[in-house]
Amino acid sequence: MPKTTFTRSPSLLLPWLGLALIILIADQFTKVLILGYYRLGDSTYVTSFFNVVRVHNTGAAFSFLAEASGWQRWFFTAIGIAAALFILWMLRSHPGQKLFSFALACILGGALGNVIDRTMHGYVVDFLQFHWAGWYFPSFNIADSAITIGAVCLILDELLRVRKTS
Repeated sequence: MPKTTFTRSPSLLLPWLGLALIILIADQFTKVLILGYYRLGDSTYVTSFFNVVRVHNTGAAFSFLAEASGWQRWFFTAIGIAAALFILWMLRSHPGQKLFSFALACILGGALGNVIDRTMHGYVVDFLQFHWAGWYFPSFNIADSAITIGAVCLILDELLRVRKTS
């Protein structure tokens, strides 16, 4: 019988689900620390280019729709849940593709971390703030970092796949 990368073996999913869980736990743990030790707007200078802050983001990336009337909380929660379900389906379909599955696991852990925030608090807790010469990058968190790493890895995976077939 020919070897195929398509499988539905649950044991191949476990490493990827484990990675997503580690990301989710790290994200939620750091947010609990920030909520416990910082008040909204508090900031700690760490280096000349990095602060730890407490920011509440009711919008999406870069505070997109943060000033909306509140409907965005459930809209972004629904998108996060739908993305998680789609990612689980994709992981189940392609668990042997390591870079692809790594990327999806990172996005899954990050998406669920932000969904938990939205359902529990009505906002996402952000706390990592980078700045340089008076310019401040929007604050973010572990979940956002994992989603970004996952997105970069998805692009890299596709570029490597295209290069391989050329």
